Amino acid sequence: MQQFWPLVKGKRLIIIAVSVFAVSVTACSPVTQQREAYEPEAATGWEQRTATTASKYMVAAANPHAVEAGLAVLREGGTAIDAAVAVQAMLTLVEPQSSGIGGGAFLLYWDNSTQQLHSLDARETAPMAATPELFLDENGNAPRWIDAVVGGRSVGTPSVMRGLEAAHQRWGQLDWSRLFDESIELAESGFEVSPRLSQLIELEFNPGLARMPVAREYFFPNGTALQPGQRRDNPELADTFRALAAQGADALHQGPIAEDIVQAVQNSPIAPGLLSMEDLAAYQPVWREPVCGGYRVYRICSMGPPSSGGITLLQSMALLEPFSLHELPVNGEQALHYFTQASRLAFADRNRYIADEDYVEVPLTALLDRDYLATRTQLIGERDMGLAQPGDLEGFLRSDDQSLELPSTSHISIVDQYGNAVSMTTTIEMGFGSTVMTRGFLLNNQLTDFSLVPEVDGMPVANRVEPGKRPRSSMSPVIVFEDESNALLHVIGSPGGPRIINYVTQTLIGVLDWDLDIQQAMDLPRITNMNGVTSIEEGTAMEALKAALEARGHQVEMRGLNSGLHGISVTPDGFVGGADPRREGRAQGDD
Repeated sequence: MQQFWPLVKGKRLIIIAVSVFAVSVTACSPVTQQREAYEPEAATGWEQRTATTASKYMVAAANPHAVEAGLAVLREGGTAIDAAVAVQAMLTLVEPQSSGIGGGAFLLYWDNSTQQLHSLDARETAPMAATPELFLDENGNAPRWIDAVVGGRSVGTPSVMRGLEAAHQRWGQLDWSRLFDESIELAESGFEVSPRLSQLIELEFNPGLARMPVAREYFFPNGTALQPGQRRDNPELADTFRALAAQGADALHQGPIAEDIVQAVQNSPIAPGLLSMEDLAAYQPVWREPVCGGYRVYRICSMGPPSSGGITLLQSMALLEPFSLHELPVNGEQALHYFTQASRLAFADRNRYIADEDYVEVPLTALLDRDYLATRTQLIGERDMGLAQPGDLEGFLRSDDQSLELPSTSHISIVDQYGNAVSMTTTIEMGFGSTVMTRGFLLNNQLTDFSLVPEVDGMPVANRVEPGKRPRSSMSPVIVFEDESNALLHVIGSPGGPRIINYVTQTLIGVLDWDLDIQQAMDLPRITNMNGVTSIEEGTAMEALKAALEARGHQVEMRGLNSGLHGISVTPDGFVGGADPRREGRAQGDD
């Protein structure tokens, strides 16, 4: 039975988070304090689930309509990439707060026929007219978060459809035009507004939603927030999908829709932006090498820069390997203490060194060097270490990042009947993005993933704004293999801003160390530490560990930790899927 927490509880969570953080974390930058204090993806409920099984193929995604759209494609013989296009289109309609065709994505693809893993960077780019001072006021100061995230100035070049098109050209099997059918039909007939979408609108955690005229008209028809079960059509989006089906991604990058995107950004009622037709026309996704690392008998692979997720996750796992977590109790206090300390060290390195490697040299080899990590592991003791310092890597004099990186995002996991797999994390950044809306869809506010401050004490920040640059991300799509046989084992990822890295890492530990099925691992009460306060998921058994962690020196806060994990495990008997009980997703397949 599905239960949703009262709306007032969601508001109280935000207020508590602000007050606790303000008194407990003084070592972080003001921008980091804003980011951690205000987390817009509020908890809206818990639906108890059991793992699902299938023998032919499986889709795990954040909304039942999206899962069904993906399955419809797979039933016609489509590949995992075909299904990913259909799922992303549908999420644009039914889960507009988290992702959509106005945003970007990172995609891992396992080609079973060639036994090769590919990674595609379909991340947004900064306009070519942008400068490192994009978000600074006339006095050179970073803005309040509200002055950065709402409006056209925060919009990067929409990119997810260019990325999916590039992947479809290599691995698609069905006609591109077919992949939008379900979304066009539902956009015309109308979908039932989900309880989560309704509550997130009513919370008004993105204040732009009620202030930007186009978005306000769509999400507050007749001045009232969309209600659960209310039917909402989107004929403009249906027309946009028709254009995409007929013209490919060109429909968003040149011509009338592209012109409307640029006009909406440049003439935004709040913070007009710099995006141009030239930016849209020039955008191309980038094929990059996946980053992989060993852990016990497994090989874990994820995205490299400009994602920080893969490197930080792999560092965390490598730092934990000597502690033999598989011999410790599931979600026990000792294991979770070690987990937080490894995360502190990995996040310290992340904030100093990781950015878009096309613009900044990223010491990837040094950060994943086993000798280096062994030295870092020695810093982990039985008490909380406090604020971890980044490792001293010769030749890399940089200041730490100060980006908002507010959470929203969605994750899609798919395994098709041919053994191919997609792990794709996709986002418009903050919930409801920039709230700039045109042609039936929202545009991202991805540029706030850059450091709002370009330099500190005269030293440049690696993740500063630069023309055409891709902002650093925490998105961590993961595919896990058995190390010796190269057999595909797990496909997983999550939304959640910088906490994504902790969410996915903790779930991997649950599966790989504690032998939980993927649903059980997703159900585990959450704990995070991003080199600041230790956050434990309120209202769960994790609360019982507060005193023990404080006795080790942790500063502990209890808060909603609203992961949105979706994953699939490949077993000798078929597929086992899971969807995070904190959201509305599903894992489903056919036999």
